[in-house]
Amino acid sequence: MAEKIAVIGQGYVGLPLAITAAEAGFFVVGIDIDSEKVSLLSKGVSTVEDVSNERLLVQLQSKNYTVSTEFDVISGVEIILICVPTPLDSNQKPDLSYIKNSVEQIANHLKPDSLVILESTVEPGTTRNIIQPSLEKTSSSNPNTFHLAFSPERIDPTNKKWNLVTTPKIVAGMNTAATKRAVNFYSKFIETVIECSAIEIAESAKLLENTFRFINISFINEFSVFCNKLGIDVREVITAAATKPYGFLPFYPSIGVGGHCIPVDPLYLSNKAEEIGAPTRFIDLADQINQEMPGYFVGRAEEKLGGLKNKKVLVAGVSYKPNVADVRETPVSALINGLRERGAQVSWHDDLVKEWNHEKSVDLKTGFDLAIIATSHAYMDLTKLGDTPILDTRGSI
Repeated sequence: MAEKIAVIGQGYVGLPLAITAAEAGFFVVGIDIDSEKVSLLSKGVSTVEDVSNERLLVQLQSKNYTVSTEFDVISGVEIILICVPTPLDSNQKPDLSYIKNSVEQIANHLKPDSLVILESTVEPGTTRNIIQPSLEKTSSSNPNTFHLAFSPERIDPTNKKWNLVTTPKIVAGMNTAATKRAVNFYSKFIETVIECSAIEIAESAKLLENTFRFINISFINEFSVFCNKLGIDVREVITAAATKPYGFLPFYPSIGVGGHCIPVDPLYLSNKAEEIGAPTRFIDLADQINQEMPGYFVGRAEEKLGGLKNKKVLVAGVSYKPNVADVRETPVSALINGLRERGAQVSWHDDLVKEWNHEKSVDLKTGFDLAIIATSHAYMDLTKLGDTPILDTRGSI
């Protein structure tokens, strides 16, 4: 008989995981506190790009996947996966409230001998020092009768080559038995599963992955400013450098970094580093550069138009990356605010996002003094802008 599992959080991480596990033969219940999202999913309407309505409907109809806002369903499952957000609070410090709330609910309904796997990004030591004691303290079952593991999500929305199945998965358990069980679970639907010798190694690896990207994206954004001053196309420079077959990885300029990982995970790392007395100067500088990029393009726009007061500006694309509707931590927010502070009349276009900050997307069309390409989705036909002057944040000169 197939195992029953619960996936807490049905967003960009949890929903693809739940549906892929259901396709592998597990009986899966997705849990999310967002009742509107649960209602849509129960009707076969996917809320993320990586899961089509067709895939969702097949699993709903087969009864391999159900979705609920209630945590009491956990009492009937063998494996519980935590895929909830770990954002930053108002002080730019790690916010573990979603995890703590989930763990409390899990502990109240935990079935003996269950396996709990945390996929949410955390500081090194969180699984051992916070999750384990919380489960032991609150759980009505004997603390020795559940297993705990950590396996950080590696989701790149809309990536056709590296998806949940093809992307290698790292796993670490609190003990050998937990590791073995977690590896066995993931191996049912993920091609490559890699064991780490300690929980803290897996936790740190996740932070290293995205901090590496954060620093390099911030560097290439700074480098693009240099190329603009020289009057050369930074994209051509990157293409030339990328012909080197070793020692170089291409990164591309943008308005800044966004999403649930890259602008957040490095600050989890730097927060832990501060706690233990280790310097993180690269992270601090990269964060400064990232925060300055929207303001840089506001200045470019002002320079291009000879002032922004009462100028009609269209911002194309407001999500944090191309071809997704996710606006979490999007740097476009700072761009629009900066333009408006200088007196510009700003509209935005994004047919994937449609509505954001109580405003609606407008059409791509003429009639603007300037169009700023912030996030270029594949569907966008920029010829609709006609002869509107364009400022391309991806590296225009």
